[in-house]
Amino acid sequence: MAGAPATPSDPLLCWRSEFPIVDTCTYLASHSLGAMPRRVRDCLTAFADEWDRRGVRAWREGWWDLGRTTGNLLAGILGAAPGTISMHQNVTVAQSIVASCFSFAGSRRKIVMQDLDFPTNHYLFEGFRRYGAEIVYVQSGNSMCAPLDQLLTAIDEDTVLVPISLVLFRSGCLQDVRPVIEKAHREGALVVLDVYQAAGTVPIDLAALDVDFAVGGSVKWLCGGPGAGYLYVRPDLISLLRPAIVGWAGHAEPFAFETGSIRYSETIERFHSGTPNVPALYSARAGYEVVAEIGVQAIRQKSLVLTRRLMDAAQQRGWMIRTPAIDSARGGSVVIDLPDGARVTDRLLERGIIVDHRPDAGIRMAPHFYNTEAEIDRAVAAMDEITTRP
Repeated sequence: MAGAPATPSDPLLCWRSEFPIVDTCTYLASHSLGAMPRRVRDCLTAFADEWDRRGVRAWREGWWDLGRTTGNLLAGILGAAPGTISMHQNVTVAQSIVASCFSFAGSRRKIVMQDLDFPTNHYLFEGFRRYGAEIVYVQSGNSMCAPLDQLLTAIDEDTVLVPISLVLFRSGCLQDVRPVIEKAHREGALVVLDVYQAAGTVPIDLAALDVDFAVGGSVKWLCGGPGAGYLYVRPDLISLLRPAIVGWAGHAEPFAFETGSIRYSETIERFHSGTPNVPALYSARAGYEVVAEIGVQAIRQKSLVLTRRLMDAAQQRGWMIRTPAIDSARGGSVVIDLPDGARVTDRLLERGIIVDHRPDAGIRMAPHFYNTEAEIDRAVAAMDEITTRP
């Protein structure tokens, strides 16, 4: 199975050999940590060689510009213009920079969020209550999909920010965010789109969406590993915003070492913080390159086939599915809620079927372009056997 060749019905299997872990297990956890591309080892070796042989000269020979060049590589995947993405440690850092651009002292101080967002989004924006922010949560009433009509109603002339997830992490629900962006703009508010659970498996066109900010990371479908989060800023906003959370890399002339208040860069670098995480960026580029070479549209087509196969098998067995059945409303993962799901997950892991479990959701399974239909069938058969045993 590991060496499965490409076929007319599944041309993406030619990429399977690029991911060594699929030789050792049935890897269905790309929603959590994408498989490592083989070329990551070469990338990290190149970093080590440059540090070893060039020392401090490496900064002038590419390291200092790595945030911009890596962001530009990602921009093509996200439908963004070059020079609009800055790289950060993670989404929490990226969103804190966004929030720090605004004052919450006046009447426009409301941040409207969904209760189904990833917890870090809540934690981060909750912290701005101390600066006067009002946090409003739109309740979903379930763990699968959020009522966007209620979110639209909550956005008003007092709203400053609307953070929203393109794909919900618990259910894999793909949200139609365009009406949210349009309503926010009519009210004078800005939208922070979390694309973490979508980038690399769902086609995204940030420019066409006219979204103000987008955040995400490289850990999941982008197969870029940890430590490489990103922040997109709409081009016309870049020179207008003044983030309070900023470091020396955001200065117009960082190597002038001016003290006192910052003189902001006029480019995307104004959203940078301190010294870039060079090894993480080297690692991330490998995954970006693979995804870009394949094309997200091709990845999406295969994802829909594999997730449909998984959902059909679950439905035939009467298992509860907590993921939207309609293709246009589903990201790349499927959540199956079985009794004693945590135990079932542990048994699957023991058999080399790599999935995970989330409370109030279920067993999360995420085939990617390197997976096969046979692996879906193997996982379902194992779940069948596990659930029928006492």
